[in-house]
Amino acid sequence: MLKSLKIENFRCFPSFEMGQLGRLNLIVGTNNSGKTSILEALQLLLSKSPNFEVLSDVVINRSEYLDKEDDRDKDLVIRHLFCGHEIEIGSNLLITGKDDIDDVRKEISISIENKKISEDSYLPMLYVRRTNHTKDLPNPDWLLEKKFEITLLLSEDGNVSFKSFQNAKKFFAEQSSYVQFVNSSSLSTEKAINLFEMIVLTSEEDLVTQAMQIIEPRIKRIATLTSGKHKYKGTRSGFVMQLANENQRIPIGSMGDGMWRMLGLALAIVNAKDGVLLVDEIDTGLHFTVMSDMWKMLWETAKRLNVQIFATTHSNDCWQSLADIANAENPSEDGITIHRIEKGKPHSIVFTERQIAIAAERNIEVR
Repeated sequence: MLKSLKIENFRCFPSFEMGQLGRLNLIVGTNNSGKTSILEALQLLLSKSPNFEVLSDVVINRSEYLDKEDDRDKDLVIRHLFCGHEIEIGSNLLITGKDDIDDVRKEISISIENKKISEDSYLPMLYVRRTNHTKDLPNPDWLLEKKFEITLLLSEDGNVSFKSFQNAKKFFAEQSSYVQFVNSSSLSTEKAINLFEMIVLTSEEDLVTQAMQIIEPRIKRIATLTSGKHKYKGTRSGFVMQLANENQRIPIGSMGDGMWRMLGLALAIVNAKDGVLLVDEIDTGLHFTVMSDMWKMLWETAKRLNVQIFATTHSNDCWQSLADIANAENPSEDGITIHRIEKGKPHSIVFTERQIAIAAERNIEVR
């Protein structure tokens, strides 16, 4: 479990650190303070998939790309990843995390460097390097455990072709996802169906059903419906539900935004076993009356499946609902924390379980 995070020259952060990370970490702050950027940094650092694949996803999800004549390709505008939105030869960003339990330090660096191709000829390249260091207990020095590196050609404008990311992917074995990322608009239908199929007829499927019952207690069963003339279509399709005392299948789209959001959260956390769940604007679509139960579901599932959670919010109801869970828990080694991000500050302001409970009781603003 990650205990600290350091970001250098990434997005809006020249240098930034978060310490005292727990099993459940809620990140708060004003608009444009960097909350989503922290989730992206964690996604790049912790993903088991090749980091360059995640890197292309991060850029595309922010619409930081230009269309090309070839509809299957894009120019990814890499400079927006760097603080100040400018790059030159020697530009470098670094994301580092420390896991105190396993005594592992993880790093990912992204840099712009010249690559020599002949005696007097160089090409500007994007270097993506990932290293995991483990500490040899008899030796105080950090020893290199694993390392990978890829290089991608930069265009004259400093962009990288999306196809080059796809071609690089062919040289690396596919790995099961260690990180699940749920953005503010929740999961796509395709992603939700894929995650559901991973847990069908397992105990984790029961956890998903129980999570949905937080919003609609009459739900008896959830299933996918992806083919045939009775298939529902649209951006939130593919799932139907059986309700108590109902003889027909109910499309999930009939149940409102909160139902789709809860489905996404539940599917993501059960598929993040022994890994990490990242959620942007976790309260999206959820009424304040269900938030305490939502946090309880995530907290209990995280402990059961060994998942570490990082989420962001703007909502007062959201963090105060988390205080209900923190207040009910004895101070634990795993921990529940709130981290407030302030523009220009190099460290987050940390609230522990006890401080969260006191802040909620005394109506102290933590956002």
